[in-house]
Amino acid sequence: MPTETIIARLTHWFRQRPNSIEFWELVLTDERLLWCFVGESYRSLLLRADMGERDRDVVAELPPDAVATYDERNVAVPLEALERLRLVTGTRLRRARLVVEWRSDDDPESEERTLYQSRTADPQRDLVTELESDPRLEDVDVTVETPRFPRL
Repeated sequence: MPTETIIARLTHWFRQRPNSIEFWELVLTDERLLWCFVGESYRSLLLRADMGERDRDVVAELPPDAVATYDERNVAVPLEALERLRLVTGTRLRRARLVVEWRSDDDPESEERTLYQSRTADPQRDLVTELESDPRLEDVDVTVETPRFPRL
């Protein structure tokens, strides 16, 4: 019985929505990229408590099949549909961003989502750099970009 192998876990990412902040973990396997929803905080200061940490800890221990079904908002992108994984490293003033693009069977247009990393998280630059040369991702445009400051 073949088992799905985890290649990488991209942790402590969030997505800004109009009225809330969604917290996501990404698990890359040899078959798919799993988007795992781990919490949401609303813009009200009274409701910004957990920041997804409790669910992140749970998801960190789960196998891929359990990650895929952890929340109804989770998304599984087959590896062959994945087109781009771009990490833009953060600076003192800007958070790191992760841009993920994939094709959907339902829509000929590519779908793209941008996630931002929490300030306390490991930037994961080395991890994404390793993915650039992973043969399982040879059809995916994996890049790490470092912002350049304009010259005065």
